[in-house]
Amino acid sequence: MMQDAENPELHLPRFGLDAFRPGQRDVIDAVLNGEDCLCIMPTGGGKSLCYQLPSVARVGTTLVVSPLIALMKDQVDSLQAIGVSAAFVNSALNTTEQEERLLRFSAGEYDLLYVAPERFRSPKFLEAVRKTKIGLLAIDEAHCISEWGHDFRHDYARLGEFRERLGKPQTIALTATATTDVREDVLNQLQLKDPKVFVAGFARENLHYMVESHRGKQAKQEALLSFLENTAGCGIIYASTRATCEEIRDLLLDRSNRKVIAYHGGLMPDERRRLQDVFMSGEAEIVVATNAFGMGIDKSDVRFVVHFNIPGSLEAYYQEAGRAGRDGKPSVCLLLYSQSDRFIQEFFIDSAHPPKESIAKVYNYLCKHPDDPIELTQSALKEELGLSIGPDGVGTCERMLEKANVLERLDSARNLAAVRVEIDVPNLAELLPSQAKSQRKIARAVGNLVGEHRFERFYFHPNDLCTLSGEELSAVNRALRELNRNDWFDYVPPFRGRAVHMLRRDLPFHKLDIDYTRLEQRRKSNLDKLDRVIRFAMTRRCRQRDILRYFGENTSEKCGHCDNCDAQPPQTVGSISVERNDDTSITPAMVEISRKVLSGVARSQGKFGKTVVVSMLCGSKAAKIKKWNLDRLSTFGLLSGFKQSEVTDIVDALISLSLIKMVEIDKFRPTLHNSDEGKEVMMGRATLPEVLELDNSLLQKIERTQKGKLKRQTAEEGAGDVSPKVKAIKEEQSEVVAVTQATDESIHGPASESAEPVERDLANTGVKLLPDSVQDLPSKAEGLSGDVLRPSYYWTWRLLHDGYSFSDCASIRGSSSKELLDDLTRGHEDGLLVESRWFLDKDQMKWLTDHISSNPDVRPLAEDLPDGISAAHFRLFAKCRTNHDDLSRSRA
Repeated sequence: MMQDAENPELHLPRFGLDAFRPGQRDVIDAVLNGEDCLCIMPTGGGKSLCYQLPSVARVGTTLVVSPLIALMKDQVDSLQAIGVSAAFVNSALNTTEQEERLLRFSAGEYDLLYVAPERFRSPKFLEAVRKTKIGLLAIDEAHCISEWGHDFRHDYARLGEFRERLGKPQTIALTATATTDVREDVLNQLQLKDPKVFVAGFARENLHYMVESHRGKQAKQEALLSFLENTAGCGIIYASTRATCEEIRDLLLDRSNRKVIAYHGGLMPDERRRLQDVFMSGEAEIVVATNAFGMGIDKSDVRFVVHFNIPGSLEAYYQEAGRAGRDGKPSVCLLLYSQSDRFIQEFFIDSAHPPKESIAKVYNYLCKHPDDPIELTQSALKEELGLSIGPDGVGTCERMLEKANVLERLDSARNLAAVRVEIDVPNLAELLPSQAKSQRKIARAVGNLVGEHRFERFYFHPNDLCTLSGEELSAVNRALRELNRNDWFDYVPPFRGRAVHMLRRDLPFHKLDIDYTRLEQRRKSNLDKLDRVIRFAMTRRCRQRDILRYFGENTSEKCGHCDNCDAQPPQTVGSISVERNDDTSITPAMVEISRKVLSGVARSQGKFGKTVVVSMLCGSKAAKIKKWNLDRLSTFGLLSGFKQSEVTDIVDALISLSLIKMVEIDKFRPTLHNSDEGKEVMMGRATLPEVLELDNSLLQKIERTQKGKLKRQTAEEGAGDVSPKVKAIKEEQSEVVAVTQATDESIHGPASESAEPVERDLANTGVKLLPDSVQDLPSKAEGLSGDVLRPSYYWTWRLLHDGYSFSDCASIRGSSSKELLDDLTRGHEDGLLVESRWFLDKDQMKWLTDHISSNPDVRPLAEDLPDGISAAHFRLFAKCRTNHDDLSRSRA
């Protein structure tokens, strides 16, 4: 046996292999040397061999923790077919079958035993483990351990605790998807001893990654049909919801000649197993499925994987796409991207991270529920309370309450009772009065039954106590109810499936110790992961390299076979060949152009889509631009030196950085909005999080254009001949310049090195950029329109004219109400048209209008104004009213 262990190649033929795949031999050697390991190996890389081969090469049983019943069955069937002694224990077996396999496990008859992580809650299982020589603990899908992984599972998080109780056996944790943070978390949770960490290459040279952007569901359906017409072989189509799975299945059955099945979590377990067998055998060519399908499914000839909707994380995408081409032959991974897909995933994330109000509703309802245990499914509880979150969110509510120690979630126990003894006294009968004879007898029997399993939930059948105590079942049940009154004894009557047992019903909700900050951190983490998927969908870089970098595998080499590498040949600028942009630094010009685009999005106020905003920024003379008065915006023509296609690329790059959001207010009509991060960049309080993903030709143009402007502006402001009028205006604006100088210096250097016009300084504080001329604005002050620098009061007028509220204007300008009214008064005196609605609400305007109309002499009225209307309000209103009357007479 030692010779076999030292020469693992001797066992390869048994597994139908003649050589190791890349990375396998190093991991297997470490396991055979008795070392703890963390193995990150891509889907299809052969992770299972890393613990299966050592299990047959040396003495001892390998205990394999696996999350899905289907995975266990497939693995065990394959092992048994080659003569390896393997079995699984899970809820698909009845009680007799489970007990029989545990006995054989205790006797050391198995090389490998597969169990779900929930099995570690069972005292009977833990007892069997203690009697067995565990040679190796293998934890598959180990990313589920980490709270920051893409598929966190509560029972996985307890494996470190269980491993310690088992005596810390040699352990190998395996996963196909783990970022650096997740790896560190897994190692910390499991407390592995000097672990060897193996990261096999994530590159899958036979996979061709493709992304297509489509407007909506119908367009994606047509694209899918077209793809399947030109793509042979079997494949998997992933969709976000059960309804979409069935809809796509029906579409393909109706409009294609392929045999298609639908697989999702809403099907009964037997039906899911049948459909899986149908696909694995090749009887069905295509399976349309939710993410409930595929973990651990080892079908080597999958020629394509299509994502009809985006998944929630890049880890999930890579794992699901990686189910294609496990035989090493060329295969296609197609992602059909639509901006509206984001809303589905955001709903899933919000549902899984419920607000405080939902947790309170669940707790208060369960506290008042008369049953114990409470056998309500998560779906039933959601419907009962009318919660807006999904069933998964109800499960999160229960987990948060369980962490707060007010309830306990019980496993499916098939009509078993459960007891937990919270005291370490050998004879429980000694805790009871001598006259309580029946209770003492049952307490003694419970103590013998539970044995060493104190302080943990122990499942049993009440008839077991009848046998041990010699009492009738009715007497046993009566005694258990009486014992349950003691603090050290917690009894749960028999129940059928999953249930909730309330530990406390007396605490008001506001006194519960619930970590809402942690819950929000997880929610934010998952939203960040979703943003990363969208950036992958929109990237112009090599897609495989984008995936590798996400998982911490830095490389400068392009794959050469994704859609971006295939479809984007080198571009030429003049006589210079320019490759696509890959690695560069964030430059002042990049920041400047980004702020201008973000300002344009802000000025559109979320009313327009990408095409219109881009047209406005480029100064388009299209009829729709004039129709909607977009040519009057301060950002109109701001990027007139760029083509619309170039500005579109910049907008897309900012979307990929999550600085701009596309929000589908009306169906199939997404409009542009700045994200909170985008607003920070626009206002100069933050810089770009990453470089813009643009072709180098466009980046070079941005650098030339922006640097040229900076040089001209510096030269103009450095000139000595400055008119007294301009000097006075500059002095008036000095306060605003001082506010923006700190943010500008972080990007452009000190003001003396890179001075800019006042309008750009104001843009950096939130005031939007202006074109060089405002002759199209309603003003009688012709002298203002030609000035490069505007007086301070102009910016107050401009903000209010362009739709900002009075309070917003005060915040942006940093001015008091009186100062803003003074600015408007000066603007009015210089001929700018001022409207009363900018500084008065409807009720105030009505009061003034009624009283002025009924009082020829307004002087006494000015001295007796109601609260909220100052003398300055009154004087400016009177002037605006006079202007309005003059204008009305001239039009008549």
